[in-house]
Amino acid sequence: MAETVSNSGAAGFEIRVPATTANLGPGFDTLGLAFSLYLTLKVRLGESLQNTLLIHDTYSELERVLSNPKQCAAFTDSVTLAYEGENSADLPTDPTQNLITKTAWYVLRAHGYLKFPRKIHVTVANAIPLGRGLGSSGSAVVAGVLLANAAANLRLTQARLLDFALAIERHPDNVSAALLGGFVASYLMDDSMASHTRALEETFQPSDQGNSATDAYAPSAIAPRMPPSNTSRYVQLAWASEIRAVAVIPQFQLSTAKARAALPQNYSRGDLVFNLQRVAVLTHALGQSPPDAVLISEAMRDQVHQPYRTGLIPGLQQLLDEFVPEEVPGVLGTCLSGAGPTVIILATANWDTIAQKARQTFALNGVEAKAMVLEVAHDGACCVDKAPVA
Repeated sequence: MAETVSNSGAAGFEIRVPATTANLGPGFDTLGLAFSLYLTLKVRLGESLQNTLLIHDTYSELERVLSNPKQCAAFTDSVTLAYEGENSADLPTDPTQNLITKTAWYVLRAHGYLKFPRKIHVTVANAIPLGRGLGSSGSAVVAGVLLANAAANLRLTQARLLDFALAIERHPDNVSAALLGGFVASYLMDDSMASHTRALEETFQPSDQGNSATDAYAPSAIAPRMPPSNTSRYVQLAWASEIRAVAVIPQFQLSTAKARAALPQNYSRGDLVFNLQRVAVLTHALGQSPPDAVLISEAMRDQVHQPYRTGLIPGLQQLLDEFVPEEVPGVLGTCLSGAGPTVIILATANWDTIAQKARQTFALNGVEAKAMVLEVAHDGACCVDKAPVA
């Protein structure tokens, strides 16, 4: 859970958000797990800015003020952005194009802020591979919500932080795990979110001026509304300390939209019952110590999403079939991470050997992959003050 920081006398603050995996086999759009792989924001605070908070009696008055292009430009003048580390050259540093700062501005504008209360410089160190099914977009959204919360000292509750994140990233499995940490089961309250316009669509709109990538979107004249309250429910589940995850990461991206397009519109009753039975067992089995490998391996089987995505990920079916307790010592179970293409192998021993064998399996299918052994991140996202240098 993220702390609220006051910024009083602080030189800045640091935000850290873990990577996540979702589904874990049968828990489609339901289960999430946070990993010890992080998106980190190092925020340096500058001088205080004037006329940052707009308080108006009516929504229409706030909307009128924010529709002024000069007012919208004030946001980009209040924040600068830089990247370091993995994929740093591929990520936008224009605050109106970057998912982290776009999310932050949505939260600020929903609270009546025109810009950050103080000038800030954000250095982003990202260790989470992009487009690989490890929750990179969910982590960016959570980071943006925490950035606005800390910079403006909004003091949002845990539930409201999650509401704002879900207004952008509609799948609670990833963002719940990223914010809360550990092993999480969650669902979205459809009635509360069905009529709520997607937040970034209210905050930014396509621009018809210019041809460069930085002109693709511009600040919207619409003042975004607050998201509904309590838009999801979640339960934090037990996780056996013996279990680590081997993440086998193909060196190609797979968009969530493409992976979802591969799924059928309708499912048989048999397939749904198959998954429901296993997800009920899996949520308990992964918390038992010592873990029961045979039980977990069977409980991680899936009939809802993985069979339809094997054609998008060469080698996936072979990994699912061969990385089982009976064939590879130490393995508990194998699944696709989120929408893929990363594959997660849960194990209690021989992690490095498992990682090497899994990379070889991908290689036999013409796919270059890297692998890493990850611990579960039980603490979730955090935000801490950084003291000024004496």
